[in-house]
Amino acid sequence: MHETKGSWLPITGPRRFIIDLVYFARQVPSTPVSRTVDVSSLFGPRVSHPLRPSWAVLFMKAYALVGAEHAPLRRSLLQFPWSRLYEHPWMNCALAIERSYQGEPGVFVGLFRAPEAQTLVQLQRALQWYKVQPLESVGFYRQALRVSRAPLPVRRLLWWTTLNVSGVKRAKRFGTFGLTSYGALGAESLHPISPLTTTLTFGPIATTGEVVIKLIYDHRVLDGAYVARRLADIEGALKGPIRDELLADTAAYERGGSAAGGPEGVLDALAPPRAPRPGRGRPPDGPRSGAGWLRSRRTPPPGRS
Repeated sequence: MHETKGSWLPITGPRRFIIDLVYFARQVPSTPVSRTVDVSSLFGPRVSHPLRPSWAVLFMKAYALVGAEHAPLRRSLLQFPWSRLYEHPWMNCALAIERSYQGEPGVFVGLFRAPEAQTLVQLQRALQWYKVQPLESVGFYRQALRVSRAPLPVRRLLWWTTLNVSGVKRAKRFGTFGLTSYGALGAESLHPISPLTTTLTFGPIATTGEVVIKLIYDHRVLDGAYVARRLADIEGALKGPIRDELLADTAAYERGGSAAGGPEGVLDALAPPRAPRPGRGRPPDGPRSGAGWLRSRRTPPPGRS
């Protein structure tokens, strides 16, 4: 009896990208640390916000604010020409985004430069830009597809040199931390892997506001107790400066001053419509980002007021 055989399928560019990412991520001794936090205080301010920022944007900026205050979160291990740590001056977030490529879903990475120095409106508009722009018009997407078309030895060499030779290029091309989540799909990733020093993820958000957040960290660079404390700081950032910014944006939008051209003019005043892109030099200027919020919460050392 004739048996029907399967068919050979070519490996797409996005799939090659994931294959290369996993190859280098497996070389990182990563460990997850989790914490259950309550984000119910953000429900109302988020829904009332004119853009209703995604939870990924809120967690991204909260973690970036923490990273701005804690330099070890901005460090990475480089191994050529000798083993050393590189510390970047600001946070860069590599966010996993699902897009359709040649009729199939694929994972692409959107890079957000210095989220701690950008407004929530800027970050949300940038995320939307990454989601809807044609793939060929997004530089990071084009670069990933172009590299994925190279032969395997060339791809591995490009990845290895970027991850291990120059800390500046590593942070510019791959980011200082990753962010991925299946929470909107009702699922939770137990231990996502990445070649970066830290990766932030969160699960489904309960109606009571409880959500499990995790930091997966490179144990060669960070230790577990330090990471656990930073998870508490992320919760504090969500309930503090992130909530305050949501409320401030909503109040400004509702006022919609005539000088700003109405409500839409208020949004344009809060953030330019173009997507922020990484570049050379200093991080983008922006309004007060709340990066000093941690200092105000610290207890003064004995003998000082």
